[in-house]
Amino acid sequence: MYRITFLCLMAASFTLSCQQRSSNNSLLAGDIQSEEDLFEAMESNTQWPSYRGFYASGYIKDAQLPDSFNIETGHNVKWNIEIPGLGLSCPSIWDDMVFITTAVSEDDKEGYLTGMYGDIEPVADSSLHTWKLYRIERKSGKIVWERDLHEGIPKVKRHPKSSHANTTAATDGRHVVVFIGSEGLYCYNVDGELLWKRDFGLIRSAWDKFEWAEWEFSSSPVIFRDKVIIQADALNQAFIAILDLATGETLWRQERDEISTWSTPNIYFDGDQPRIAVNGYKHTGAYDLETGEEIWKLNGGGDIPIPTPITWKDLVFFNSAHGRHAPLMAIRNDARGEIQYPDNDSVFDKAFAWFYDREASYINSVVVYDSLLYRFRWNGNLTCFNARTGERIYSESVHPYSFVASPVIAGDRLYLVAEEGTLYTVQVGKEFRVLKRIPLGEVSLVTPGISKDMIIFRTAGRLIAVGK
Repeated sequence: MYRITFLCLMAASFTLSCQQRSSNNSLLAGDIQSEEDLFEAMESNTQWPSYRGFYASGYIKDAQLPDSFNIETGHNVKWNIEIPGLGLSCPSIWDDMVFITTAVSEDDKEGYLTGMYGDIEPVADSSLHTWKLYRIERKSGKIVWERDLHEGIPKVKRHPKSSHANTTAATDGRHVVVFIGSEGLYCYNVDGELLWKRDFGLIRSAWDKFEWAEWEFSSSPVIFRDKVIIQADALNQAFIAILDLATGETLWRQERDEISTWSTPNIYFDGDQPRIAVNGYKHTGAYDLETGEEIWKLNGGGDIPIPTPITWKDLVFFNSAHGRHAPLMAIRNDARGEIQYPDNDSVFDKAFAWFYDREASYINSVVVYDSLLYRFRWNGNLTCFNARTGERIYSESVHPYSFVASPVIAGDRLYLVAEEGTLYTVQVGKEFRVLKRIPLGEVSLVTPGISKDMIIFRTAGRLIAVGK
């Protein structure tokens, strides 16, 4: 009997392991035990499980995508579906599942104000909204299910270039986690069953210089191993917390002395120790994943932090902008303690691999690929750096449009989406070359999602899948 029970348990364990590991054999978060594992997983990964893909890396190395496509004729367009309401969440992709969120209102008709401008007035709308989560079949574009997350009047107003559904869902192939700020945190299984939800009260995402300048919440959740990581920096409260993925129970919560930020946290490793990297103004830094202990802290930088920290080997890249400073910096993964903001670009603490005080982007996260770091600005300026040394390789204008979507890479192409609805592809490497300019048919402010043979674009009202 003991032997039979043991064999049954082993079989069940094996079955669960096979279910957790994707059909295209991506390395699971539970398998990542060191900085080497994390980088290896990025290089071989074929999933796009949360904001900007695999721990925000922004690329899939061996993706097989077409050189061009045409929305009007349908050339290389696999499907093109309508998504109601307004949402700036990116598509999350796991195997044949695509997850997307939106906020639907019959009265919020303002849409998105595109272009580069300094208007900080929020949209004057207090209508009833329904926040929705969709699961879509990746191959066909068929909606498998939709769920209403919450219904009510938004507790925080939105920026004209924002929505009430800015945050990207996170999935591990079994769970789907959505954080919509003041309207709550939700966890479903991939069959659409609500497992748990949490209410963190009002999260007043507004610019501290003018408290009436409410711009909505936009920090996406991250799943790592059996945990959910959330960052909520706002005027009335600021914290980072780790929750149990199975139950939603808070494992630890650290309060932060911080202004409003709109950045998603990320994971990096110091040797075999997992850390959580967070952007900020008063408190850029890192926390121990297991205990919540503060590992290091830096005060200063851009006073509206939006971009997500990006991990590459033993470095973590941060950028932020607005105000006097716009730092782009490479922090070593063994950084400790209180780090002083550098006086200039060449003299700095040993925690820095390199540092520039005025080279950051305001909104866009960087992408690091084949030892090159690409920093893309709102005004269409693309600058390429040596990721290890910070050496500037080129700085060119893709086009003088407004770009808020972050750059992503598939194979040998960099994908850059202009707000007015044009995709630019740029050759990856040390020589700057624009390859294609492709209309998307509608305004687009969203970073695309990539799977091995497909790239999914979100426009103002549609989700468009492109593949050979």
